[in-house]
Amino acid sequence: MDSSPTFQQAAWRRLKKNKGAVLGLVVIVLSVLVAVFAYFIAPDSSPYANRIILEIGGEKPGSSREFVKVKKEKDVEATGFFARLASGKEDKYYYVPITAHEIKGDSIIVQKYIDEGLTERIAYPLSQTAATPVVKMKFITGTDKYGRDILSRIIVGTRVSLSVGLITVIISLSIGLLLGSLAGFYRGKTDEVIMWFINVIWSIPTLLLVFAITLALGKGFWQVFIAVGLTMWVNVARLVRGQVLAEREKEYIEATRALGFSDIRTIVRHVWPNIMGPVMVIAASNFASAIVIEAGLSFLGVGVQPPMPSWGLMIKENYNFIITQNPMLALAPGFAIMLLVLAFNLFGNGLRDALNVRGRV
Repeated sequence: MDSSPTFQQAAWRRLKKNKGAVLGLVVIVLSVLVAVFAYFIAPDSSPYANRIILEIGGEKPGSSREFVKVKKEKDVEATGFFARLASGKEDKYYYVPITAHEIKGDSIIVQKYIDEGLTERIAYPLSQTAATPVVKMKFITGTDKYGRDILSRIIVGTRVSLSVGLITVIISLSIGLLLGSLAGFYRGKTDEVIMWFINVIWSIPTLLLVFAITLALGKGFWQVFIAVGLTMWVNVARLVRGQVLAEREKEYIEATRALGFSDIRTIVRHVWPNIMGPVMVIAASNFASAIVIEAGLSFLGVGVQPPMPSWGLMIKENYNFIITQNPMLALAPGFAIMLLVLAFNLFGNGLRDALNVRGRV
């Protein structure tokens, strides 16, 4: 009985020995878990982590503040598990920042915080407040100019970055595999036409092409996914074409023809499984590139639109603080981008080494 490891098992063993790749994989897995359970992890579980408290705008990291929870005029329906998982839950209370409070009879008297050194004395009936009227919250990474918790928006913003990467990889792989396989397998006129089209797209600067597609489709969440995805298939197509050109000369392709298999079956069932190693490596690279491009688009105002949290949009909203008293408001989402992109690059490099891939185009 042959006990030698399969190619996949041997590749997994090599990957596990690469500390950088393992670290990248751990960060990626943790990011996925954070994205899925964002509204259960984030201190602000309101939709888009968009709890605006203007009085506390620009709080420094680690600052704490007391709030009195005042019931909203309208009744807020209870949110189920899956609804909260998907889009958070609406706040039942207004959060009013205070500096001091005192309960007298059936009322709570507070000093409402308005600005540094400025307060207002207000009394609220206890019937209009939460069962525990006063809560203390700590803002680990501070608040933005609208008084929203930066940490919560970074956590929820993980969804945007990972979603852009995932949709981009799906679109780029779909187009790249199809066109690259047709060009490499049939060669001749088919190859010439597809390579001409690839070279035309290749010659257009990526950001310019993304701008054009974004402006054609409009600004928004799904539009930026499609725009980025439609610009990143060229690398995949060129790689796939080179791999298919090499594979089609091998004996097993001749065997499929002798058995009367159709070209589609030969490509999908026999060629694709043998070229998936290099394709997975470039997919990891595209994932990282998509995150950076989406952040750039959001920073320039043509990507994800407010109030949806995007790391690039958060940098845009807070970059003025870099040269003032609170640079962490812009640096925190920048660090998040850097960490996730680094994780995908480390994992992609480790995957390349584990699969012993030699890129040929």
